[in-house]
Amino acid sequence: MKNCLFTLILLLFLSCEDTKTDLKIIEGNAIGTTFTVRYLDGGTNNYETKIDSLIAAINKSASTYIPTSDLSKINKGDTTVLADANLQEVFTKSEKIYKETEGAFDPTIGILVNAWGFGPEKPIENLDSIKVNELLKFVGYDKVRLENGKIKKLYPEIYLDYNAIAKGYLVDMVSRMFEKSGVTNYMVEIGGEIRARGQNEKGTPWKIAIENPNTDGSRSFATVIELKNESIATSGNYRKFKVKEDGTKYVHTINTKTGYATESNLLSASVISKSDCANVDGYATAFMEMGFEKSTAFLKNHPELKAFLIYVDEKGAMQTFKSDNFEK
Repeated sequence: MKNCLFTLILLLFLSCEDTKTDLKIIEGNAIGTTFTVRYLDGGTNNYETKIDSLIAAINKSASTYIPTSDLSKINKGDTTVLADANLQEVFTKSEKIYKETEGAFDPTIGILVNAWGFGPEKPIENLDSIKVNELLKFVGYDKVRLENGKIKKLYPEIYLDYNAIAKGYLVDMVSRMFEKSGVTNYMVEIGGEIRARGQNEKGTPWKIAIENPNTDGSRSFATVIELKNESIATSGNYRKFKVKEDGTKYVHTINTKTGYATESNLLSASVISKSDCANVDGYATAFMEMGFEKSTAFLKNHPELKAFLIYVDEKGAMQTFKSDNFEK
């Protein structure tokens, strides 16, 4: 569940001496989760209305939960839909991450997300290996393409699901709005995905906490980090899962190669970069499917990424890992 990362509330209520800092906070709901925006601005601009418009735009474009969205129409087989700029950017970013992760990140897994009961469509009862193998025919981002503004599918059954990158993309949309408006100090958090620029009202980098993968509903911190003009996204399977009557556990991160909802030895993946939040959102999802060993190997070839991983070792003990460039 992508809500495993949230802002560490270290900020005290402003005293009379601190009112000059002009810290402003906007909170609300968006795309099935919550958001918090903190920014420094001495003006009287009403950014709430602009944020609401951006939320409405991404819902209209890429929601799988709104039947009238462009993506829902495409999933239902409407070949006349022209993808807007938002959907085209999400498509292109997803294609890049799909190729780099050798298919570990793949939005066409949507048909199996639904089948296992983690999507908006009706799940398949008594899902067995035969049916899973049948559905895998419709998985593979190389089976879709963007051509003349339209998303074309090799099979009509292909179901695109951009929920693993949509929150990060909305973070970027809000952040770009601030930057165009001349706001240079801000932190945008949507469902745990964060993009920060500049400094907070204390004149220091924005601080966030990464949670421990607690399965009992409690919350504790694994580490606290500073974001220096960076984005961060965290993915984990320790909150969003299902347990069948026989005790079998199914997680919401579906393996794109096997089609099964089984967890890897990676419990939580936090990815940090100076790039867009949508990018790290996609990488964090891919790492959960790749597992600890493949993720660390991937990081060695991608020095532009930093990561904090929580995993289970061969003895069943929980361990943490920081990429070599983490402290730098």
